[in-house]
Amino acid sequence: MALEAPTLAEVRAARERLGGLAVRTPLVRLAVDGPCEVHLKLENLQPIGSFKIRGAGNAMALAGPDGLRGGVYTASAGNMAQGVAWTARRLGVRATAIVPDHAPEAKLAALARLGAKVEKVPFDDWWRLLVEHGQRGREGLFIHPVSDPAVMAGNGTIGLEILEDLPDVETVLVPYGGGGLSCGIAAAMRGQGSRARVLACEVETAAPLTAALAAGRPVPTPYTPSFVDGIGGKSVLDEMWPLASRLLDGALSVPLTEVAAAVRLLAERAHVVAEGAGATPVACALSGRAGSGRIVCVVSGGNIDSRVVARILSGETP
Repeated sequence: MALEAPTLAEVRAARERLGGLAVRTPLVRLAVDGPCEVHLKLENLQPIGSFKIRGAGNAMALAGPDGLRGGVYTASAGNMAQGVAWTARRLGVRATAIVPDHAPEAKLAALARLGAKVEKVPFDDWWRLLVEHGQRGREGLFIHPVSDPAVMAGNGTIGLEILEDLPDVETVLVPYGGGGLSCGIAAAMRGQGSRARVLACEVETAAPLTAALAAGRPVPTPYTPSFVDGIGGKSVLDEMWPLASRLLDGALSVPLTEVAAAVRLLAERAHVVAEGAGATPVACALSGRAGSGRIVCVVSGGNIDSRVVARILSGETP
């Protein structure tokens, strides 16, 4: 069965379920000269420092006690794992995070604090879990970080909040990891009748959607690990391609140097700590690639190693 985008009713129901778990994050204007009017949707202010609490919380609420009896596990570079671990701890459920071997220490330390079991695996093995939707024979419920309708519905609650705070938004820029965030937001906004563009944002070291849109289908994509660890992959997931190609209005990609500059600008001008993925939409907006007008940048998370932040603030591109 083809993967379906969440309906507006499903997104609204997810918002009700997430009451008391996820924060209604603020939308603030970025005081900076540039080609457009930039607003920041600060998902780095969630309890786990990332939007992933929305999708994880909704999926686990829908699973119910019976579905969670054997515990939960996910494949995540860190943020979805934290969303699953945070919710599992509240529910008294065992949680396991399978992470790629380049996962940052800040995210691994957070998982340890939340009591999750962590398994590090090579990137190719980790990617296989996403493609195959879990690991055969492993006990527990697999929470897919991307292509799960309940996860996308939880992510879509961000779109509802953006339209409530800035009804005349013209463009929404969203980091593209696997498409669960951007497609969830786009589905919610389309359901509300918004004509705002929703553009996916990638870094040039890992830009599978840009490559897929150029080819007209998912294609293998070079992947170079970097400090931008929360987005990018070896390809667009096959089941996400129909949704991404239909719901999104295009993709933008920027070099690592511009993402580092955006992390630095957010810290210095807005006093916002953003991880690489969260700063990528800001880099796209300030570069002029997204055009002019009222633009919302979804700052998806702020879980970045302090040593990496220090290097960026000193002018480096890690």
